[in-house]
Amino acid sequence: MFLHSVNLWNLAFYALMVFMATLGLWDVFFGFEENKCSMSYMFEYPEYQKIELPKKLAKRYPAYELYLYGEGSYAEEHKVLPLTGIPVLFLPGNAGSYKQVRSIGSIALRKAEDIDFKYHFDFFSVNFNEELVALYGGSLQKQTKFVHECIKTILKLYKGQEFAPKSVAIIGHSMGGLVARALLTLKNFKQDLINLLITQATPHVAPVMPLDRFITDFYMTVNNYWILNARHINLTTLSVAGGFRDYQVRSGLTFLPKLSHHTSALSVVSSAVPKTWVSTDHLSIVWCKQLQLTTIRAFFDLIDADTKQITQNPKKKLSVLNHHFIRHPAKHFEENPSIISDLTGTSMWVPVKVSKWTYVAYNESDKIYFTFPLANHRKIYTHVYCQSTMLDTNSWIFGCINSTSMCRQGVDLSWKAELLPTIKSLTLRLQDYPSLSHLVVYVPSIHGSKFVVDCEFFKKETRSIQLPVTHLFSFGLSSRKVILNTSGLFYNIELLNFGQIYQAFKVNVVSKCSGVKEEITSIYKLHIPWSYEDSLTIAQVPSSTEISVKLHIAQPENDSHVALLKMYTSSDCQYEVTVKTSFSQILGQVVRFHGGALPAYVISSILLAYGGQLYSLFSTGHCLEYAAMLDKEAKPYKVDPFVIMVKFLLGYKWFKEFWDMLLLPELDAIVLTSQSMCFPLVSLILFLFGTCTAYWGGLLSSTSVRLLSSLWLTLKRPSELPKDMKTMSPDLPILTVVLIIVSWATCGAFAILLTYLYYVFKIVHLQASLTTFKNSQTVNPKHSRRSEKKSNHHKDSTVYQLRLSASDAEDSLRMHSTVINLLTWIVLLSMPSLIYWLKNLRYYFKLNPDPCKPLAFILIPTMAVLGNTYTASIKSSKLLKTTSQFPLPLAVGVIAFGSAHLYRVPCFVFIPLLLHALCNFM
Repeated sequence: MFLHSVNLWNLAFYALMVFMATLGLWDVFFGFEENKCSMSYMFEYPEYQKIELPKKLAKRYPAYELYLYGEGSYAEEHKVLPLTGIPVLFLPGNAGSYKQVRSIGSIALRKAEDIDFKYHFDFFSVNFNEELVALYGGSLQKQTKFVHECIKTILKLYKGQEFAPKSVAIIGHSMGGLVARALLTLKNFKQDLINLLITQATPHVAPVMPLDRFITDFYMTVNNYWILNARHINLTTLSVAGGFRDYQVRSGLTFLPKLSHHTSALSVVSSAVPKTWVSTDHLSIVWCKQLQLTTIRAFFDLIDADTKQITQNPKKKLSVLNHHFIRHPAKHFEENPSIISDLTGTSMWVPVKVSKWTYVAYNESDKIYFTFPLANHRKIYTHVYCQSTMLDTNSWIFGCINSTSMCRQGVDLSWKAELLPTIKSLTLRLQDYPSLSHLVVYVPSIHGSKFVVDCEFFKKETRSIQLPVTHLFSFGLSSRKVILNTSGLFYNIELLNFGQIYQAFKVNVVSKCSGVKEEITSIYKLHIPWSYEDSLTIAQVPSSTEISVKLHIAQPENDSHVALLKMYTSSDCQYEVTVKTSFSQILGQVVRFHGGALPAYVISSILLAYGGQLYSLFSTGHCLEYAAMLDKEAKPYKVDPFVIMVKFLLGYKWFKEFWDMLLLPELDAIVLTSQSMCFPLVSLILFLFGTCTAYWGGLLSSTSVRLLSSLWLTLKRPSELPKDMKTMSPDLPILTVVLIIVSWATCGAFAILLTYLYYVFKIVHLQASLTTFKNSQTVNPKHSRRSEKKSNHHKDSTVYQLRLSASDAEDSLRMHSTVINLLTWIVLLSMPSLIYWLKNLRYYFKLNPDPCKPLAFILIPTMAVLGNTYTASIKSSKLLKTTSQFPLPLAVGVIAFGSAHLYRVPCFVFIPLLLHALCNFM
């Protein structure tokens, strides 16, 4: 019956929307590289020693604990406190376990063993009872205060030691990183207690799903504090994102504001981290061996030899983090590297005068210095490029000043090189080094190893090729192509007009090689100059390689840089680069950046259909089918133009002042614009997805009610239609009071769920009664006609107790089905609070703070009345016309104020439900 109310064209449209949404979801959840992280294993059995907290502290936080990680002999030795190492505190995130510290803790222990425990780290971890703090923000402040107490407890464990630490380093995963940042907002917190903060997949900018106001208030407090006090915050902070594999926290949310504290903060995506070069999902970022090795190398380089603790020098901290996480020169970190190096010893000096040179080294018995005179090359070329497949950490390239055939000392240019997966490379602009007379490439004497060194001089314009990307609406039907015919080792493909997050492309690189016998590797690096979100693709040529090109961060308005596809190629191959728009990845970007707003658009569509049903009841006396009203009323032009108009008017000072005078919150569209998240037509796409979801949700709801009514009829004797339509039954006030008491004494979300189940029970019972009536009508048509005559008495207004007819029962079911759809979404949005409460029931019987309690107090009596409401009893209500007009502005309000603040959405839903319930009395 539900499907019969929709014509075939609309059904085809809904099917198309499902297909498009599936494409977007597939790109988000599956459209990325395979997991290339190596698992980190323990060499000895991991042990977690519980640190005894002060009794008052343990009583105040009964669900939280502090642990010290250890393995084998280290764990045995440290069961007797005090400790002697460098303290690091790990903070798990949403539903995270304190045991997630084991990967980085084990790697740090192995590294300490390698240096005979000259230095070592003590890794602590906090047990937050795996709380859902990303969905329920009521415990974020409590977690923050507990971490403060843990830091003070940890530092007391080192009392009496010669090199006792005065601060701790913190590693925060997911929401744990935000809790660490929130420490600075505490009134009695001393900033000096933290010397370094590394966050992994932490959504710093905004919550992933703002399901209650406690989360958004917590974010506002933390971010405002960091922005307003940027000059006074000396805490060195590194934020590492997981890339496109992390579909739980998109990487754009992890980037710390650059302008506020750029001198002490870095943000990077794991795919751009040297020696890591992989994307990680939300959980693997804590155990990905490549990333944890990089983190531990940085930790050991941060140690001050004098204090045997992490250095207090902010410049050194940033220098170390840049070395390991941003640009690695293929050399061990040195705080003050020697720029001048001695080039002496028994070595061969070989002059090279050609502009392009290759040397294959194998079992070299002597050291060789190859010298390239720069005087003649400066006249013809602008740059020099060198690369080596020898990935050791020794210096390998130098510059000589005023030299003829050999020089005793040279400028070590190795520090300006860049490490890539298979090569280390260096590009120099010749005019930046006017005093250099020669370039020197050093080839050491090694046995049993083979490596290749290449150098070439070139003009910049011959290696920089512009490739405009295809238009957004080309849908992949057109493409643009460039062919690299020259035999260069390095190219920059400039991707023009590419800088928005809604753009997504597939770049196909086809390599064709001639006369190549050995395996050749090419590297394709997508370089985004305005953020550290580069990604690398390694290809064995000849081959055809497809690269996904999309962004985590949009290009800033004042940034003129161009995204680059850097190609480290072979001189024996020809390359063909083709770019075309990827429609599925564009949909993926819509879902990735705006999928969290979909519930608001779904509810907006349902509200429009609800208003249409109420108006049809007022104007015709009958309630139309939910699906038919959804087709008729749920139109984007009823919502979007108002939001766009208000956004435009807010650009004028007088309107903004009027807006603020009314104490209205900031428009969500403006919030999204500030985060560079405004797609063209994105609201239209989301509205269509929302209408589609509302339709299929209605179908599921209707089917479920019918199935439950069938089950009811099989388990219980068939019932008749209600003989009267009393809104206030004797047991209704008692039930309402009981549910309100439950809400006050336990959890508002729990009471809302019970109210929802009661309402569903009433509707299932009505559906079963109607089914029974129709079946009896089919079996005994004479009796049914007599019943119909009796039912017509409802037209007599002098009769107080009205008998329900079959047509009124059907109208009521249609109305109730829409209310169930609205109420289902309220229950879903309140579910995180319920889960949190159930999980902590052994510690707290009453949820405090409770974001759903105010809503429950209003919703419980409203739904209790609506459960006993029939369309026949409200047709003549004077309030019905007004009630039918409210859902439209509320549908606009849901989009305007609820798309980025989902916790506001139920406030717009209960208003028409309350008015609907009041129609029984007015």
